[in-house]
Amino acid sequence: MLHIRRALRQSWAGLRWHHCAAAEVKNEPILEFKHGSPERAALQKALQDLKGKTEEIPCVVGGEEVWTKDVRYQLSPFNHSHKVAKYCYADKDLLNKAINAALSARKEWDLKPVEDRAQIFFKAADLLSGPRRAEILAKTMIGQGKTVIQAEIDAAAELIDFFRFNAKYAVQLQHEQPISIPISTNSMVYRGLEGFIAAVSPFNFTAIGGNLAGAPALMGNVVLWKPSDTAMLSNYTVYKTLLEAGLPPNIIQFVPADGPVFGDTVTGSEHLSGINFTGSVPTFKRLWKQVSENLDRYRTFPRLAGECGGKNFHFVHKSADVESAVNGVLRSAFEYSGQKCSACSRLYAPDSLWPQIKARLLEEHGKIKVGNPADDFSTFTSAVIDEKSFRRIQGWIKHAQESPSLTILAGGKCDNSVGYFVEPTIIETKDPKEKIMSEEIFGPVLTVYVYPENKYKEVLQLIDSTSPFGLTGAVFAQDKNVVQEATAVLRNAAGNFYINDKCTGAVVAQQPFGGSRASGTNDKPGGPHYILRWTSPQVIKETHVPLNEWKYPYMQ
Repeated sequence: MLHIRRALRQSWAGLRWHHCAAAEVKNEPILEFKHGSPERAALQKALQDLKGKTEEIPCVVGGEEVWTKDVRYQLSPFNHSHKVAKYCYADKDLLNKAINAALSARKEWDLKPVEDRAQIFFKAADLLSGPRRAEILAKTMIGQGKTVIQAEIDAAAELIDFFRFNAKYAVQLQHEQPISIPISTNSMVYRGLEGFIAAVSPFNFTAIGGNLAGAPALMGNVVLWKPSDTAMLSNYTVYKTLLEAGLPPNIIQFVPADGPVFGDTVTGSEHLSGINFTGSVPTFKRLWKQVSENLDRYRTFPRLAGECGGKNFHFVHKSADVESAVNGVLRSAFEYSGQKCSACSRLYAPDSLWPQIKARLLEEHGKIKVGNPADDFSTFTSAVIDEKSFRRIQGWIKHAQESPSLTILAGGKCDNSVGYFVEPTIIETKDPKEKIMSEEIFGPVLTVYVYPENKYKEVLQLIDSTSPFGLTGAVFAQDKNVVQEATAVLRNAAGNFYINDKCTGAVVAQQPFGGSRASGTNDKPGGPHYILRWTSPQVIKETHVPLNEWKYPYMQ
């Protein structure tokens, strides 16, 4: 019975730890940055400290800072004369060195008690919540063009929530155990994957970078983190914060790299055990194909988790609250210049309400301030991320100007003389199947289709079939029967579905996020099941009664 008593003591110890640390986790409060507030003063100082400065960001491999000859610069989106970061690309040799460095640390890290690993992420969250908050916000604003509130809900609140809730879920998972019977004890060990994880993160959410690399590491994995070229400044700060919190140096390798070089190298390694990805559909498909082509090479079947964007909708019924629908559309379509995977880019409005909706949209659109979010906190929409994005969005606006079925109702101006500014643009389409209603733009462009109010059932079917994506969507209606009907018809059209609320703004632990179809694998970061993707459970059976006979009773 000694082993049972020991197991019980360990279980109670774990439960006590869980109660005092993990059970108390709550969503990080979002600060308001009002005039005279200490957080506003701290942020303004941090922004001032970054003005005109270029931070040097090396690759970090095997715990050592490494510079290669392939030097690059990250530019501020709203002031592209400001080089906010100087960094370098890891080449294939350095990436292979990073793989070996990671693998050298894997076994010891995987055997480390999950409570100890969790404590590192709790501490990192505390650093971001307190002494590092102004810094990470300022670097997200300067480097990625976010406004105060967009940086706060991303680089502070969401990232802190990811670290804390993932740590809580990891500790709780240890208590999810199989049934045992008197003659034997059964236990589940949640191992990390055998190999390394490749984390490929996007520019638009600092929190996503921290989570794509951090969640697998928390679960006992080693990670190669390829940050986005246009989020280098903030992502490096997240990485340094994890090290400051106690993350051993070889657990996450920080390796900026050319996308195809990184993809070719990691998918070519026999030790690849998973890819944690957020980005474009073509890139994720390319990685998936490379993995399939190399299947015979791998020691294990790699886990592939991906989130790839959306063509998200707001459906407005004749019973909707117009004011709520209008305000929800403006926020969802134009916050962060529409550069959210979840941003609303297609609006379906009934003809009976359209004159009212249109008037309110245009009236409020005229009040939107576009500009430099670091110098003017009243800015609502900043610049898009870079020249490539600017040109792509400009191309869509030119298409709208030339298409006979499209009419620009507001906005449409583009200016890249100082920064990559695209005015929030509202377009009306006569053709609900026009390509602008099905293809992702990833910019501040909203297209509206006005439908006959008595044809709303057909429109629900139209919404479901128009786009290949299935990420987010919203229904605005006060008629409960319509809400129920829309929820059923659009069951597969959105992984995150909103009723009388905008289709952006998912909160960790409240609305775990993700979609299927072309939007990705819908693994729901921010929820308790996400961390299971980064474990390889082992079941252990220990029998306490000797087996004295190989024959069964019926054989006597």
